[in-house]
Amino acid sequence: MNIQIFGTSKCFDTKKAERWFKERRIKYQMIDLVKYGMSGGEFDSVLRAVGGIDALINWDSKSPDIDLLKYLSEERQKEDKVYDNQKLIRTPVVRNGKQATVGFCPEVWETWN
Repeated sequence: MNIQIFGTSKCFDTKKAERWFKERRIKYQMIDLVKYGMSGGEFDSVLRAVGGIDALINWDSKSPDIDLLKYLSEERQKEDKVYDNQKLIRTPVVRNGKQATVGFCPEVWETWN
């Protein structure tokens, strides 16, 4: 397995995901979304794996950009806005090759080989 955890240092779900993998002695790579972000290929791969941009957005965020995203009709515009401001992504994003989850999903991670 090649696990990547995209998250922030202040996110409690990201810390829970790290703890979950540590407890099972599964190696992972932690990537700070604020500092480094996702590359274009990683972003597209995660979008395909989670089922679209709406599943990736943190709709509970207090950012004014969230209000704008609610009224954008085209998926491509939303994707561009979120890619440019990756603080809008719900964390953690856990990736295993072409598979990915958004949020704390241990029931899915257990099925990964």
